[in-house]
Amino acid sequence: MDVFDKKENLVQEKKLKIFATDLGKTASSSDVIFDALRGSIISGQVQAGESIRQEYIANLFNVSRIPVREALKRLEAQGLVQSLRYKGYVVSLLSHAETEEIYEIRAYLEPIVIERSVAAMSEETLEEAREYCDLFNTETDATKWGEWNRRFHETLYRDAQRPYHLKLVGEAIDRVDSYLRAQLILTNGMDQAHQEHLGIIDACIKGDGALAASRTRDHILGSYKMLIEYLNNQKK
Repeated sequence: MDVFDKKENLVQEKKLKIFATDLGKTASSSDVIFDALRGSIISGQVQAGESIRQEYIANLFNVSRIPVREALKRLEAQGLVQSLRYKGYVVSLLSHAETEEIYEIRAYLEPIVIERSVAAMSEETLEEAREYCDLFNTETDATKWGEWNRRFHETLYRDAQRPYHLKLVGEAIDRVDSYLRAQLILTNGMDQAHQEHLGIIDACIKGDGALAASRTRDHILGSYKMLIEYLNNQKK
C-alpha cells in the first residue's frame, strides 16, 4: 500500500467513523429472532402445539434460514419448542410430569434466593418491587400480567447476587408463563396472587428472610395447584 492509499484510507475512516457501529456489540440476526419468538411463546401469542414455519420466519425477518434454525435450536434447549418428525418445530406442550418438575425446581430455588436477597435488599429494590406489584394489580391488559409478575419476583431476587440460580429460575418461569397467564384469566386468580405478593413484600420490608422464603414457597405451590386444576379442566 502506497502513501496515497494510506491517506485515502484515513480520509475514508474519518468520514465513516461517525456512522460506524460496533457489530461485536449488536445483536445477531439469530439473537433478534430468538428474542422475538421467545416473547411470542411466553406471552401466549404463539400457543402450545402450534407449528413454527422456518420459511415464514426467514421471510418475515428477511434473512436466510440459518439464523432461524440457530434461534430454534436455542429455544429447543430451553424446552420452549420441540422438533417433531414430519412436522418440524412446534411450541412445546407441557405434560403434568414436566409441570410438576418445573414447580419442584421453583419451590426449591426461589425461597433460597429470596432469603439470601433479603439480607442484602436495598430500599431501591423494595420500591421497584412495589411498583411492579401495583402494576400487576392494576393492569387491565391481560397480556402484560405475566411480564409484571416476572419483574416483581426477579426484582426481589436480584440482590441475592446468584446469576446462575436466577437463570434457572427464569427458564423455569418461561416454560409455564403462558399457561399461568391463561390460568389467571380463566380462574380469576389475580386477587389471590396480588395478596400473596403483598405478603412477600411485607416480609422483605421486615427483613425477615425466612418468612419471605416461606411465603414465596407457598405462593409457588399454590400457583401450581391452580395451574394443575386449570390444565385438568382443559382436558374435559
